[in-house]
Amino acid sequence: MVVFLFIVIGNLSISAQNSKRDTLIQELEDLKNSTSFSAKDTLYIQNLVNLAAEYRFHNLDTLFTISKKSLDLSQKTGYINGEISSYHTLGGYYSDKGKIDQAIEYFTKAYNLAAEHDQHFLKARTLNDLAKEYGYKGEYSKSLKWYLSTIEIAEKYDYKNIKSIVNDNIAHLYLEQKDYEQAMVFLQRSKAIHEDIGNPLFLAETLSNIASTYADMNELEYAMYNVNISIATFEKERILEWLAYCYEIKGKIYLKKNKNTWALFWYKQSELLHQEIEDDRGKIDLLNGMTEAFLNLKKDSVAEVYALNAFELSKKIGLRSGIKTSAHKLSKIFKEKKDFEKSLYYHELYQVTYESLSAISNEKALNMLKTRVEYDQQKQQLILDNEKALAKQKIYIYVFIVILFIFAIITLLIHRNEQAQKKLNLELRNKKNDLEEKQAYLNELNQTKNKLFSIIGHDLRGPIGAFQGLLKLFKEGEMTKDEFLNFVPKLKVDIDTISFTLNNLLSWGQTQMNGSITRHSVTNLDCIVEENIALLSEIAEAKSITIVNRIEPNCQIWSDPNQIDIIIRNLLSNALKFTPKNGQIIIGAIQKIKTCEIYVKDNGMGMSEDIIAKLFEKDSNHTTYGTNDEKGTGLGLSLCKEMVEKNNGKIWVHSALGKGSSFYFTIPRIQKRYKESA
Repeated sequence: MVVFLFIVIGNLSISAQNSKRDTLIQELEDLKNSTSFSAKDTLYIQNLVNLAAEYRFHNLDTLFTISKKSLDLSQKTGYINGEISSYHTLGGYYSDKGKIDQAIEYFTKAYNLAAEHDQHFLKARTLNDLAKEYGYKGEYSKSLKWYLSTIEIAEKYDYKNIKSIVNDNIAHLYLEQKDYEQAMVFLQRSKAIHEDIGNPLFLAETLSNIASTYADMNELEYAMYNVNISIATFEKERILEWLAYCYEIKGKIYLKKNKNTWALFWYKQSELLHQEIEDDRGKIDLLNGMTEAFLNLKKDSVAEVYALNAFELSKKIGLRSGIKTSAHKLSKIFKEKKDFEKSLYYHELYQVTYESLSAISNEKALNMLKTRVEYDQQKQQLILDNEKALAKQKIYIYVFIVILFIFAIITLLIHRNEQAQKKLNLELRNKKNDLEEKQAYLNELNQTKNKLFSIIGHDLRGPIGAFQGLLKLFKEGEMTKDEFLNFVPKLKVDIDTISFTLNNLLSWGQTQMNGSITRHSVTNLDCIVEENIALLSEIAEAKSITIVNRIEPNCQIWSDPNQIDIIIRNLLSNALKFTPKNGQIIIGAIQKIKTCEIYVKDNGMGMSEDIIAKLFEKDSNHTTYGTNDEKGTGLGLSLCKEMVEKNNGKIWVHSALGKGSSFYFTIPRIQKRYKESA
């Protein structure tokens, strides 16, 4: 049966590639052989563009060569549509090669050119692909922005096909967040559009996505029904890339049914088709599915091969969702093999990728879209209700218009209603202003909360999770005492980092919630500096860094000693973080008439102008890795700025890349007062 299918698929491949593509090649040859042929003929260039598109998923190198040629001819001829379409096909080439940034660059060029020349269809098509690339990067906020812009253009000019495609793509964003119900809302919209258009091929594409979603929802009978319809259409039309996708979905359905042998059968059919097409992105889900099936059949060694292939392919094209899934499976495989070091590596990689794909900003953007959809539905219902009400009003008007007296009464009533409406509008405006003020206050509190949760989620949960994992392995006997002790130095560094981060979080949280009170008193600066040098000496010794203290004895300032302690500790900690081994840090103070100018200088990595500009911003959460990959919360300098200003001082920095950094801040001096003699 497998041999028979292989022969059928081979014939499908030949037929699929020789139909439309051969027609285009023949048309190009006819044009070239005509007596009036010119390479600047727009029909010839457009056929080149169409031919390049036909090589997608079949021969990317040929696609690239033809697209470059059509772009060059379009630019020489001034054929704008050809230039836009050439940029678009080049964007598809780089996308399939996994070079997302270059794909975005070419799609952006196509979009800008289409917008400049009011080519609305090409602009909408390019925006959709641009949004898709940001989705591949996991930047769902940007992806949604472009998808919504595409929908606006499609609705304005009634591009139904594009509108349905965008609904499919938005559904995939929700599928990445495991929000299957909301994904199904958009897929059903797309299905309704295709049923209205009457194109069975486009309908089959949406039905295959619906089948995959039903499989994820464990609605397996619905999934099987939809995928079988899609398979029948794609086999008839000989669309290999979609047929491979449908076979993979059918394998997933059998996997969900725990029929692993049948799952592998359909996965193998998809794998055979992938030998005929170039679709690395689609192949990743196939490899992960086969990994799961072999694991269920206790064939761990085979599963490991497929999981590693999926992982390497995901890294090659930069697909973070694929990295997440394959890393999770590899962690399980190596745990079963008792290779805890590799298991921990893939587990940590899975956690980092999972958290980045589930970031607060992405969830917020998707929830905003969900709210907008609900609002549009309510708005549509209100429009229908208003239309019904207006229809009734027209009947009443037609009846009452006969009688002039009643008409006069109606006019009077309308006038009175307008006065009441004006009064209501005034009240609504006043209430709106009150609500906007309250909303601004709540938004500020919400930003503070989000920042705290973001830092706790990204900077504390990772080390704590790793620590818990090690303790669990040790407790369950899956790790020896010697193996556990090998991780102790790393655990100490993680716990020290957590402690330092918590101290900064508590201090920053107090300042944000207006709970921090500055209590000025006479403060001995040299004592605070010595204490912090002693506190950080172990870190300095570990990196062979010399800390030079040039603070004069009995250097007194007028400040809150606890806040000055936090400022000094953060600046010294930052200097240690970004100073390489055998470096030097100098802390000193210049006593002026009314202020004391304190400085912390290092000969470390230094900073660019862009980083310096963002360093002390209130909402900045900029984090940079140190010379030994040390990581902080990004709160330290923001906290320093707030506390320096609470002590009536200023803070600034001088820095250049590769030349180190120098942080300065001023604090008022304690003034000696002498009584005048009588």
